[in-house]
Amino acid sequence: MPTSLSATFRRVVLGAGGALLALALGTSRASAQELHDQWHQAPRDTVSQEIYDGWKQFNLNCARCHGEDALGTSFAPHLIVSLKPDGPIPTKELFIQTVCAGRPAKGMPSWCSLGMELPTIEKIYGYVKARSDAKMAPGRPAVKRAG
Repeated sequence: MPTSLSATFRRVVLGAGGALLALALGTSRASAQELHDQWHQAPRDTVSQEIYDGWKQFNLNCARCHGEDALGTSFAPHLIVSLKPDGPIPTKELFIQTVCAGRPAKGMPSWCSLGMELPTIEKIYGYVKARSDAKMAPGRPAVKRAG
């Protein structure tokens, strides 16, 4: 019963939080829901577990330099462009080699020497390649349910 009690408690607290937010902002409950939806958008794409895991690993290990959604930053390249057929990393093999060895002269660590394993790099590649091929929109994806 603790699980159902805690779930009920969360619903009550979250419901009260939404009401308090609406009251504090001088808005209706519907407006508070609109604010919630603006900041907590539903996933736009449904992907395999492997691509989802790649998205998670990218966010844990790569996004701080390569930017959210692999869009690049002022000091690390836009990976969506890099993985295009005419980009600097057009193949899976070159991507794996680059991630594994790193680019020390440019500040990118050797992820293999830091303990990242090949299956993880392949999952990250799957995610970035899906973004590069426009098969995935930016943002958090959802996982396809088995069955």
